[in-house]
Amino acid sequence: MSELESIEDYYARIAAATDDEGRLAVAIEAMPGWDVFPFELDGLRIKPLEPLVDAEPPRNGEDPAACDCRNPLTPEQAARVAWNNERWRVSEIGMQLPVTLILKPHAHHDVADLPDDLAAEMGRLIVAITAAVEELPSVGRCHMGRYGDGGAHAHPFFFGRPARMMQLRGSPLLDWEENLPEVPEDVRRANAGHVGRRLVERFGGEGPAWENQPG
Repeated sequence: MSELESIEDYYARIAAATDDEGRLAVAIEAMPGWDVFPFELDGLRIKPLEPLVDAEPPRNGEDPAACDCRNPLTPEQAARVAWNNERWRVSEIGMQLPVTLILKPHAHHDVADLPDDLAAEMGRLIVAITAAVEELPSVGRCHMGRYGDGGAHAHPFFFGRPARMMQLRGSPLLDWEENLPEVPEDVRRANAGHVGRRLVERFGGEGPAWENQPG
């Protein structure tokens, strides 16, 4: 079995491909050549390559005792909950898409250390959330994202890609999203509420917080 490549060797191969300013050439035949690429190519440059850092920086929640999951939700956070049960929570977050949701376990785990029972539940929830998002008339597809660079608590995202807007297909969706106009809160909540009710139908639990207010 061959030895696994170090990050230093990986980085050196990239650095060797840069120009005198430390810049990589734009791979026009790759993503910039897609019809969904949101930027004009004239003047487009890649930033100079930065050196390796000494170590990955710590994320919020690396110490479980300091993770936000140990604190009660703020009133604003509680008001965004679209679905909740004893082990999971789905919240609506304000982005410029028809709906954007985030899934979190109540217990402190990252994706890589989820116990088998929670991992199995997360798989079922991913399927159910995706299906519910794609039922929305304003959504063409449900995209998913798991990044994990800022927080050590598992928090996969679900993005409703607007229907029939072919420029917003694929990975450039979030580049487009930052430049789209705001979606009214009542529209976002109506869409997220549909997802929350679908999850109640399949898994029980509590539906959208904004529909469960007294009075």
